[in-house]
Order: sequence, then C-alpha cells, then structure tokens
Amino acid sequence: MTSSFRQFGVAARVLLFFTVVLGILYPLVMTGVSQVLFHGNANGSIVKVDGKAAGSDLIGQAYTMDSGKKDADGQPIMVDDPKWFQTRPSASDYDAAASGGSNLGPNNADLVAAVDERRKAVAALEGVAPSQVPPDAVTASGSGLDPDISPAYAALQVNRVARERGLSVEEVQKLVKASTEGRTLGFLGEPRVNVVKLNSALAAL
Repeated sequence: MTSSFRQFGVAARVLLFFTVVLGILYPLVMTGVSQVLFHGNANGSIVKVDGKAAGSDLIGQAYTMDSGKKDADGQPIMVDDPKWFQTRPSASDYDAAASGGSNLGPNNADLVAAVDERRKAVAALEGVAPSQVPPDAVTASGSGLDPDISPAYAALQVNRVARERGLSVEEVQKLVKASTEGRTLGFLGEPRVNVVKLNSALAAL
C-alpha cells in the first residue's frame, strides 16, 4: 500500500511538473518569442489601410460591387469592381470557414463551361482577346482562399485599374512591382502578386 501511494505521489509530481512546463511556460515563451520576432505573422498577417484593418495577406478577398440587378431570390447581383485588381475565382467565395475546391475534374462539363464563361468575362472586362487571359484568372486554387495571382494576370489588369482611377499606367505598374514576390527560397513555386497587399497599396493612394 505504501509503495502504491509513493508511486502515485511520484506520478502526480511528474504530471504537475510537465503541466507547468509544457502547458504554461512553453506556450508563454513561444508566444513571447513570436510576438518579438514575428509580430505580424503571429497576429494574423493583418494588412492595414489608414490604420484600419483591411484584411489578412494570407486570405484572398472578392472585390465586387452591386450591379443594380437582382437574382430570382431578390438578392443583389454582384459583379467585379473595375477599380480594383481582381483575384482568381474561389469555390468558397473566400469564406475561410468553408475552405476547399470544387472537386471537379478537368473533364467535368460544368467545370469546362465555368472556365469558358470566366474567360469570356475576364476578356470583356480587360478589353482583350480570350486567348490572352491567363489560366489563374479562370481557375480556383485548391483552398479557395489563395490571395495570390500571377504577374501576368496582374499586368493584364493594369490599364483598366489605371483608367478607372485616373492614375498613370506607370504609377500602377510600380504598385504591382512592389507587390510582386519571387519564388520562395529562390526555387519553390512561382513568382506571384498578393492582391490583398496590392489593393491595400492602391487604397492608400
């Protein structure tokens, strides 16, 4: 009986020790280190405009406006706002609580039709031939939350954004260049433009 109580006491002290070290001290140390060394990342990578939170550079956004028309349910029909750089399509409408893709294969008739419709819409918005529309302008990312587009898609939108905002093409091109990121570690992935950062810089003008 004495031996059992002794073992119970040892187990209780070990449990208490590791609870304090791993459950309290370690999280506090990691939180402190992350706040000091990676403050922005630790707090959600928030992008601010005029001191106010405008979103996170980790999650894309839809930049739309009311078309003035309503659907069959009486809800307003939203269309791309020409004053902003547009992101790629999202199967979840950039809802972080519903992250995911469409799960449609490349030969699925619905997906093929959607891509064709998107290509025509982007071509009409930018005033170019459908063949000039980049692939990421008509296809969603696997997560549905990707805030990045290709430099080619960003470049396609420069003239329209400059015209709609009364800015020079050169000024808008500088914003795109400043928001363009290279390959991770120099060799992973592709160059990309974070649309949330880009539109925040545009709003700051």
